[in-house]
Amino acid sequence: MNLADVWQTARQRLRDLLNEDTFNRWIAGIVPVRQENATVVLGVSCGVFSDWLNANYRDLIERSLRDVSGVSDLAVVFETGHEAPAEPLPAAPLPLLAAPESGRPPRSRKRAGTPPSPAETPAMNRRFSFSTFVVGENNRFAHAACVAVAASPGTAYNPLFIHSSTGLGKTHLLQATAQELLKKWPNAKVAYRSSEEFSNEFIDSLRSGATAEFRTRYRGVDLLLIDDVHFFAGKEKLQEEFFHTFNALYHAHKQIVLTSDRPPHEIAGVEKRLVSRFEWGLATDIAIPDLETRVAILRRKQDDHALKLPDNVLFMVASRIRSNIRRLEGALIRLVSYASVTGASLDLAKAEEVLGPLLDEEPVSLVTVEHIQRTVSEFYDIRLADMVGNRRPQNIAMPRQVAMYLCRELTGYSSPVIGEHFHRNHATVLHAEASIKERLTVNPEFQREINILRRKVRA
Repeated sequence: MNLADVWQTARQRLRDLLNEDTFNRWIAGIVPVRQENATVVLGVSCGVFSDWLNANYRDLIERSLRDVSGVSDLAVVFETGHEAPAEPLPAAPLPLLAAPESGRPPRSRKRAGTPPSPAETPAMNRRFSFSTFVVGENNRFAHAACVAVAASPGTAYNPLFIHSSTGLGKTHLLQATAQELLKKWPNAKVAYRSSEEFSNEFIDSLRSGATAEFRTRYRGVDLLLIDDVHFFAGKEKLQEEFFHTFNALYHAHKQIVLTSDRPPHEIAGVEKRLVSRFEWGLATDIAIPDLETRVAILRRKQDDHALKLPDNVLFMVASRIRSNIRRLEGALIRLVSYASVTGASLDLAKAEEVLGPLLDEEPVSLVTVEHIQRTVSEFYDIRLADMVGNRRPQNIAMPRQVAMYLCRELTGYSSPVIGEHFHRNHATVLHAEASIKERLTVNPEFQREINILRRKVRA
């Protein structure tokens, strides 16, 4: 049995063991990702699900998988960032977008090993729709641009490039755009992929000699949506392929929507000709939501739950968790789950106690890694792209270490999270922090520089 079959059987056992509410809340959304020797990696949507499953259901899940697989030492690891695939949308005539040639019979056979076409597998989360997206001043323009793209693809904003920090709604808007378009034209050929999925498919096509099929598949879509294109950095062959795919779609007036954690011109390691194409259409950002928008998000999210929280609890959560909508939703799920499992009522004090670790992890201010990177780059007169690039001369390496040090001091983010923003591992961040601390102890002039930078960042 492969992993999918093993998980399906184990999943059914868990359904029989647990009550319906518990199964639907915690188990139904788990997806099998991969197996690494005796370790099974299961995908969940966010860290709250991972924490809760580790604390409450991991042993039960491992026992079920061991019984089904026959592997006595099998262990389970939960990986965030995965959503259970939605059911395929129903087919209907396509009135406006280019439809397949009439009279041509559908192909009944496919080349072995060829991935399904994007039109056949629009694996999207049904919750990510325009109706469930809370619009505020921080995202109003990005939302309006996506609505316009869904209504009239390939015209006004092509490509549409949305950038923001993690967890502010880029993926939600991306999937909402695709699903709104598919409501109008269900036969539209839609390809929604993360940059990693697109990269893996391209690599597989090279290995299997199926590059022609890969190109036909992606250059024949009506709507191409790629999440997190900053991960194309440093992948020269992939960039070359995407460059030609982009050109083919653009000149055929097909819609392209891309997301990234930074504006096009700040993505290091991406060819200039590709960056220029990212900027051909509209590039817009999503900022951190204000308090009123965060409260509105919580009220919208709690509509998915039977249990409603008091307004003072919602305001406390919204005022304490400011950096990330995913963390905001995670806090709500944790509170609702606690009240549901224990049957206890939630007042303000109890809510703060339940959310203790989550509140402690929240940055003490709204200072972002991107803001620190920009401020330090301007102060030392280096390019922002060099801050996250691979160049290591002293005039770049030292400012980079300063930026990492200030991120550790002023944002509250962990070293692995900061490392991701600099395209480096957590050990590099810890080394930078130690180096800057050592230099501060022996160099008064350097101390003054850091104090000036602190003031600039906080201002």
